[in-house]
This record gives sequence, structure tokens and C-alpha cells, in this order.
Amino acid sequence: MFKLTKRAVEGLAIEAKDYLVWDRDMRGFGVRVYPSGKKTYLIQYRAGRRTRRITIGQHGVLTADEARTRAKQLLGDVARGADPSAEKQAKLSAPTMAGLCDRFMDEYVQEHCKPTTKRNYATLIKNHIKPKMGQMRIGDVGRADVIALHYGMRNTPYQANRALALLSKMFNVAEDWALRAEGTNPVRRIKKNREEEKKRYLSNEEQTRLGAALSEVLVEGSETIHVVSAFMVLLLTGCRRNEIQTLKWDYVHHTHLDLPDSKTGRRRIPLPGEAYDILMALPRREGNPYVILGKTEDGHVTDLERPWRRIRERAGLDDVRIHDLRHTYASEAMKDGIDPFTLKEIMGHKNLTTTLRYAHLADDAVQRAAGSVAARLARAVGKDTRPAPLRVVR
Repeated sequence: MFKLTKRAVEGLAIEAKDYLVWDRDMRGFGVRVYPSGKKTYLIQYRAGRRTRRITIGQHGVLTADEARTRAKQLLGDVARGADPSAEKQAKLSAPTMAGLCDRFMDEYVQEHCKPTTKRNYATLIKNHIKPKMGQMRIGDVGRADVIALHYGMRNTPYQANRALALLSKMFNVAEDWALRAEGTNPVRRIKKNREEEKKRYLSNEEQTRLGAALSEVLVEGSETIHVVSAFMVLLLTGCRRNEIQTLKWDYVHHTHLDLPDSKTGRRRIPLPGEAYDILMALPRREGNPYVILGKTEDGHVTDLERPWRRIRERAGLDDVRIHDLRHTYASEAMKDGIDPFTLKEIMGHKNLTTTLRYAHLADDAVQRAAGSVAARLARAVGKDTRPAPLRVVR
């Protein structure tokens, strides 16, 4: 044994088999000499009843003094109860982001998310998260990596924000599963892209044009009665597209729709007489439980987008989405004086904040109501208290 120095290590002979030389001054610090001539520094220590070794680095890349300093740090950690070899092996065998994605979809999303959410998550994972982060270990992903992914999706800012939200959820679940240390979610404090809320409501004139277009395609037979009726019921109830597209006859009652499951859970939706009459006039198919029939014998219509694009083009409403029928219902309800709390229940919003997005549409109704109250009070006091206009005396 001798002190491991640059000169001493370089003077070690090359033999047919690799061998170890230990430092004289620091117990557990040594160098391994390979038949190829490569020499690597290492430490050896005991963890419980096991002897462990961990490589520090290759001679030439590290000097003997640098290796000694690093050995001193590691052996100090061992003295304080650490096991650097086991920690290194755990890190090398740690699950990757691809593994987390698969487990997240199988164990979390399958149990807690709606079908639409599952599809959206699967698309984001397949197209963005796995290609960019799949090979990274879960614990190695830092804020810079998340920022890079988010910035790389800058051409689709809304999708970039959805990916950010998904990653945040995945890392929170990873912490629950003890795959990351608690409180280390790298998505925290990353600023999302600015999103402008899409608000599009059909005016009275536009509603008339839409109605005419729906009547025309029905008479022509270019769209089925089930497709046309779906759009009419969406407008008359304010339902979400999927709630009507997958509606079953068992859910239809004279005064309401009773949905056992929706985006916000079980919903009881008021069904106005006009919408009820439209539904009752629809042809049914024996053995098929769905209201809006599709092409298959036992299924519902699966594509409303293409028919909607044809209908809105005919009506001259090229910028109107199917979801805007729901916005139109809510705006008309607010204009008609329905209070936000009642509208929240009708629309099935999770919180009142979502409903209050339509509050400004009630400004005219509020102004009329305020004027009516003021007029009634003025009559009660018996006179108009406004000052008389000045008269010019000649």
C-alpha cells in the first residue's frame, strides 16, 4: 500500500487480469487497473452486512487529488448513514417518463377520468410527452425540461397549456406513488400561454338563418332527421354535444333528461316541450337504445362535425362551432332574466365562475329593471324630483 498520487498511479503495471490497489492514507479509497491500461478510482465500504463499491471516475479524466476529494465526500456520507452505491443503482433503475405515462393511463386515468379526457390525455402523451421526455427518468425531469416542451409547442398554445396541466397532474400522482420526492413538481410556477376565451353567440337573425338551413337540409334529405334534430335539441337545451349524441331513450322523460353520467357527474336537465316534441318524432330502431341513431344497427351517430360544417356553410355561419349553440342558449337565458345560480344548475357548470362569464349579457335586462324600480319609487313619492329646466326671460 502507498499513497495514490498521479505519479504512483501512472506507474502501476499492466497485468493479464485487473487488480486493485488501496490508498495507504484513506481507508476504502483505491484504484482498479485493467488489462487494457484503463485505471479507475473507486471507494469500498460496508452497508449493513454487505460490501459495496462505487466508481468515482477514470484516471486522466480525474486527477488523483480530485478523486481523493470526491472519495472523502462519499465516505463521509457513508459515515452519516448513506449508501451511495444503492442510491446510484436505484437512480439507474428508476422508472422512465414513458413508464409513468403508461402507469398513469392504466391506473389513474382509467379510474378517475371521463372518456373524452382519456382520449385527450392519450393524444398529448403520444404526440408530445413521450417523444420529448419518454426516455428521461422521472426524478431527472426539471423545470427547464418542462419549459422546453411547453415552448416547443408554441405554435399550438392551447395544446401547450393542456400538456402543461397534464404533466402537473402526472408529477403530483408520481409523488403520491413515491416516484418523486414530495413538493418537487417541476411544473410549478411555469407561466401558461395567454388564452383568449372564445365567446360566440348567435344573434336573432343568425338563429333564423340556422333554422332555415336545418329545414332545407331536412327537406332535401342531405342530412338525416336524427342529425338535424340533434342540433335543434342542443340549441333548445344548452346541452353538451356528447350528452345529446350519446343520449339513450331510458334517459328521456316528459319534463327532463336524467343523465346517469356526464362531464360533471349525474345531471337532471330540464327538457322544454319543444325539445321533447322533436325527440318524440324521431324514428327508433328496434334493439337500439340510442336516440340519435347512426349508421350501425345498435349505435349512435359518431360524427356531427362534418354535417355541422355543411349546415353552417349553408347558413353563412362559418365561424360558429357546435359548442356555440350551448353559448347561445346560456346568453339567451341570461338576457331573459334567469339568475346565475339557476343557470348554473341548468348548464351543469361545476362552479358559478363559469356561469358568470355570461353575466354581462344581462346588462340590458338589469338596466330595464333598475329603470322600472326608479319609476315606481318616483310615483310613490308623488312627483318628479328632477330640477326644472332654466327658463330664459327676455
